[in-house]
Amino acid sequence: MRRRPRFSARLKLTLSYAAFLFLAGVVLLAVVWVYLVRYAPEVITAPGGTLARSVRVRFAPAVAGALAFLLGFGLLGGWFLAGRMLAPLTRIADAARMAANGSLSHRIRLRGRDDEFGELADVFDTMLERLESHVAEQRRFAANASHELRTPLAISQALLDVARHDSTEGHRQLIERLRTVNTRAIDLTEALLLLSRADRGSFTRESVDLSLVAEEAAETLLPLAEQRRITLAVTGEKAQTVGSAALILRMVTNLVQNAVVHNLPTGGTVTVHTRARHDASVLLVENTGQPLPPELLPTLTEPFQRGTTRIRTDEHAGVGLGLAIVHSIVRAHHGALDLAPRPTGGLLVTVRLPAAPRAPSPDGTH
Repeated sequence: MRRRPRFSARLKLTLSYAAFLFLAGVVLLAVVWVYLVRYAPEVITAPGGTLARSVRVRFAPAVAGALAFLLGFGLLGGWFLAGRMLAPLTRIADAARMAANGSLSHRIRLRGRDDEFGELADVFDTMLERLESHVAEQRRFAANASHELRTPLAISQALLDVARHDSTEGHRQLIERLRTVNTRAIDLTEALLLLSRADRGSFTRESVDLSLVAEEAAETLLPLAEQRRITLAVTGEKAQTVGSAALILRMVTNLVQNAVVHNLPTGGTVTVHTRARHDASVLLVENTGQPLPPELLPTLTEPFQRGTTRIRTDEHAGVGLGLAIVHSIVRAHHGALDLAPRPTGGLLVTVRLPAAPRAPSPDGTH
C-alpha cells in the first residue's frame, strides 16, 4: 500500500529553512535596535521626544519589510535547495517502485555524489544486481526442474499407453521399466528437497570428522569403483568440523560418485584426502579423466549441468544435481568449494570447512 505523507520532506525542509532565516533576521534586527538604544541614546531621546518617535515610526516599517523579504526569500530559496538535496531520494524511490513492480534491471547509477545519498544509491544498485541474479537463477532452476520431472512422467505415460494397447508386452518387463523410471523420479525429488534444505541451513550442528565420513562414502561406492575398474583410495588425517553429519556425508558421497562416474573408461583412479589446518578442515577429491576446459568449471555447480552435455549416457549419471548439492551444503556450512582441472585430465575438488573449536585441556589450555 502506497502511503501519501501529509507534508512532503521538501515542504518540511523549505519551512525549516524559511523559519531559520526569518528567526535570524529577527535576531539581527533586534541587535540593531539594541545597538541604537545603547550607543546612540542622544538621537533617540532628543528633547521633546519628536526625533525618538520619528525613529520608531521609520524603523518599524523597515523591520516589517525586511522580515517579509527574508521570509519570501527563505521560502523560495529553501524550496530550491530542498529540491536539489532530495533529488537523489526521488531517483532511489523510483527505482524501488520499479523493483516492487517486478523490474529488476533498472539501476540508479548516481554519479558525482560522494555523500550519504551516493552511498545509499550504490548499495541499492548492488542489492538490485544480486536480487536480479538470484531471481534469474531461481527461474532457470524452476524451468530445469520442471523439465527433468516431466521426462520420467512422460516415459511412464508412454509405457502405460503401450501396455494398454499391446497385450503381448511382457508385464514383468513393463514393471521393471516403470520401476526404473519411478526410482529416477524419486531420486530427483529427494535431491531437490535436499538442495532446498541445504539452502535454508535448517539443520542440527554437531562435531563431524571428515576422515571418517570419507571412509564411509568410499566404502559405499567401492562396488561401483570396482565395477568400473577404478582404484579408490582414502588417505589423510583426522579433520574435525561442525555441521550436519548427514549433509556432509551426502556432500562427500556426491563428490566421490562424481569422481568415479566421470573418469577414464577403465584403469582410472580416485583419491580422497583429508587434512586439518589451524582454522579449517580440508577435503580433497582427485580423479583421473578427460581434460576439462577452464570455462566449463563455473557451470559444473549449476543445477542439471552434467559436464559438456545434458544427455544421460550412463545409468549412474545422476540427476544433474550432484555438484549443485555439494555447493549448497558447503555454503550452508560457511565453507569454500574450489574446482580445478588436472593438467593430465580429470578434476581436483577442494572443500574447506571451518575447523571445530578445540576442547580445552584439563589445565585450561587449548
